[in-house]
Amino acid sequence: MRRRVLFIYNPHAGTGLVRSALSDILDTFAKADFEIVVHPTQYRGDATVVVREHAAEYDRIVCAGGDGTLDEVVSGVMESGVDVEVGYLPAGSTNDYGNSLGLDKDLRYAAQTAASGRPFSVDIGSFNDKYFIYVAAFGMFTEVSYQTPQEMKNVFGHGAYIMEAVKQLADIPSVRLQVECNGEVIYGEFIYGMITNATSVGGISGIIPGDISLHDEKFEVTLVRMPANPLELTEIVSFFAGTSRDTNLVYNTQTSDIKFTSKKPIPWTLDGEFGGEHEVVRIRVIPGAVNIIVE
Repeated sequence: MRRRVLFIYNPHAGTGLVRSALSDILDTFAKADFEIVVHPTQYRGDATVVVREHAAEYDRIVCAGGDGTLDEVVSGVMESGVDVEVGYLPAGSTNDYGNSLGLDKDLRYAAQTAASGRPFSVDIGSFNDKYFIYVAAFGMFTEVSYQTPQEMKNVFGHGAYIMEAVKQLADIPSVRLQVECNGEVIYGEFIYGMITNATSVGGISGIIPGDISLHDEKFEVTLVRMPANPLELTEIVSFFAGTSRDTNLVYNTQTSDIKFTSKKPIPWTLDGEFGGEHEVVRIRVIPGAVNIIVE
């Protein structure tokens, strides 16, 4: 019996790369003896709904788009309760997770991997009642990814994020938090925080120190304290630029369970998309939750 694949793609991701390669992509799956069903996403969250309702009907679900599209598909898989393999064709502006998986940026080669590669078990994160693949973040710059217009991303790529981020430098907002992690309770005023499971964030590699594994049952935590003066702000910039790691303003650790509590709702972003505003956030690692096809 022929295997069935559901191919979901975001027609607005990148610069229309998926549409231009669509015939070759489908041909690749046909040659690998898959029966193919194609679904272009119609709105934000559409992929989650489709996968949640139909995951059990397929042997493999493959998506093409940015990391947000992959997030929707994986969320749908988790909500369905079905153990189905996931293929990913990175076609977004930044593709942090695709880079972390070592997937080819040429969609035709990526399709070959998705059709005939091997399953690789990855950890994902639970965020209260939601899921995320590689980053949950709050504070400065977190609104950049979902406020940057899609057309701007298509034209300028990663530069679009930078241009949007520069707008936020004039006024640095901060949030007061209680953070519970690894048996430790931290109080402070922070301008940024991220819980990650990727080798790059926002298209920038090397900002997360240490060895990073996508299936070690731990996520990396980075918290940035509010600078008291321009000199301390320079310290933070130097840290993320990789020119200096000598600062007490950036807190790094690894954990499988972390809780954030604040007195007012804080906006979060999950895999580059708006994740809502929350006063209490509990993030836990779900080990080996999804099998993604790699080369």
